[in-house]
Amino acid sequence: MPQISTVRATTAVTPYSIALSNDLGHVWAADEPLEAGGGNRGPSPHQLLLSSLGACSAITLKMYAERKQWPLESASVELHIKPGAAVGTDIVRRITLQGDLTPEQRERLLQVANACPLHRLLTGEVRIQTDLQA
Repeated sequence: MPQISTVRATTAVTPYSIALSNDLGHVWAADEPLEAGGGNRGPSPHQLLLSSLGACSAITLKMYAERKQWPLESASVELHIKPGAAVGTDIVRRITLQGDLTPEQRERLLQVANACPLHRLLTGEVRIQTDLQA
């Protein structure tokens, strides 16, 4: 896995609006919807998490298909968090593959999606070390 850059999240003037940046110079935003007291100026933290899994899944599928020289024209990934799970959290992921793929290729691509780095991260043990800075 390539070196992952550092991401910074900083509160803004608008309640719950967050300015996000990384050490590569990218800047983006997060916020809560209006009904939750935010300014709706960006995706919610849950949407950002889902977008990470969706992007990783689609990129991994495209890379794998290109390496195999399979005719994958596009991959679309739709995700949502399923409410009401008794224990843990359920994410529903629907993948649409466009291209003249055999049933065997489609099945292999499903396996590849389930092995993308973010899928492995989210389904593995995650430890978070938190330090409070002065």
